[in-house]
Amino acid sequence: MTAPANITTAPPGNTITPEQNRVIWLLLIAAFVAILNETTMGVAIPHLITDLGITAVAAQWLTTAFMLTMAVVIPTTGFLLRRFTTRTMFGAAMSLFTLGTLVALIAPGFEVLIVGRVIQASGTAIVMPLLMTTLMTVVPPHLRGRMMGRVSVVISLAPAIGPTMAGLVLDNLTWRWIFGIVLPIAIAALLIGVRWIPNIGEQTHAPIDVPSVILSALGFGGLVFGLTQIGGGHGTAAEAAASTTTLVVALAIGAVALGLFAWRQVVLQKKDDALLDLRIFRSGNFSLSVAHFAVMSLAFFGVITALPLYLQGTLGLSASQSGLAVLPGALAMGLLGPVIGRIYDRHGTRVLLLPGTILVLAVLWSFTMLTESTPVWMIVIAQTVLSIGLAMSFTPLFTASLGSLEPRFYSYGSATVSTVQQVAGAAGIAVLISVMSSVSAAAVESGAPEAAAGAEGARTAFLLAAIIGMPLLISAFLIRKPADSPDGLPAAH
Repeated sequence: MTAPANITTAPPGNTITPEQNRVIWLLLIAAFVAILNETTMGVAIPHLITDLGITAVAAQWLTTAFMLTMAVVIPTTGFLLRRFTTRTMFGAAMSLFTLGTLVALIAPGFEVLIVGRVIQASGTAIVMPLLMTTLMTVVPPHLRGRMMGRVSVVISLAPAIGPTMAGLVLDNLTWRWIFGIVLPIAIAALLIGVRWIPNIGEQTHAPIDVPSVILSALGFGGLVFGLTQIGGGHGTAAEAAASTTTLVVALAIGAVALGLFAWRQVVLQKKDDALLDLRIFRSGNFSLSVAHFAVMSLAFFGVITALPLYLQGTLGLSASQSGLAVLPGALAMGLLGPVIGRIYDRHGTRVLLLPGTILVLAVLWSFTMLTESTPVWMIVIAQTVLSIGLAMSFTPLFTASLGSLEPRFYSYGSATVSTVQQVAGAAGIAVLISVMSSVSAAAVESGAPEAAAGAEGARTAFLLAAIIGMPLLISAFLIRKPADSPDGLPAAH
């Protein structure tokens, strides 16, 4: 069979050809399957603690390590997408994800399971920037909102539906089936994609900068690892001191490495050899959109990880029940994605982003009033409203941020947006879970019942998320939709 022809940019008629549409749908399916696994481990934590004989903090690394690996790998994808063909990158991404899923499925213990999750994440890290760069390359500006609506479905629905799927599996099968169900789907996506996906855009031949890769790994790794130490030393005085020292050292290494990474990119981008070209931040609209998206991601991933723990540990729900509690919100996000994209194409950002931000903050503040007897139906409603607010925010942020860049920077912009999502998400999980665990443990030590202590920990964690999110009310006013320029050169208005 003849290999599919190369595709470059949007056709002259400012429409999407059937071949381009097929490519987008294949990438969307692959991304959905890959990202679904980001949050499946959250619901499985109580089972893994029992089955593998590990602590809650250790079990949390099955999620944090996944997101941390993505944060380390994604900064390289801006370069890799320019260096290698679309078909090559897709094959590498899905091969890694499939291999990681297999390793996790047959893992004899916790250590090998972590390895499987890291391999999975290495593949997932490539899929999302590949999808977003492809979309920005082939879709005309006036149609990008509705197409980014599909991307927001993947980015929001997949991780949100992960706990539901995992809960149903765990109540009827073992945790291994979380990977067993995904494996044949991943294999099918790999075989179909490698056969049918054409190459898009043009490739460069610049060498990869190894020092930049090392600095990126140290920077993002140190940052997220340091965050996981927050609240981790509430035992003896020696344990508390050791945890504090680890936190300070890890954050210091991360900050210094990121500073050196940024400096090296500024030097290399003068020759167009940067691993992650930072000239994208010269666009104020891009920078503001990414900052807004970072805080949204912190709240989103923190909540969808902390909420199931509250539902199971404090309210006594089963894994499947806690997963079903967040399902209505996940479905709302999925159904609203394309609709919100069309609204964005017609009316721009403010009509969506401002009310979406208000909804998200309102729900976070309502979660600060949770108790050990809060009715589950109230949480279901609140979670659904939160999901609607996030859906109203994600599509405008994706489209406005990348649309503010010159086409030659799309791959770097996609890599940056995806990196920010993972780092912020990992930070949200680490901080909220650490605060939740620390406050709950302190309450138990002071004599509070376990249910009341769990509720107190949840309230404190959500209070922190609500406070962090307050500046979003300002940025929601300032982010604009780039003009639909037919020549591909954005001009924000």
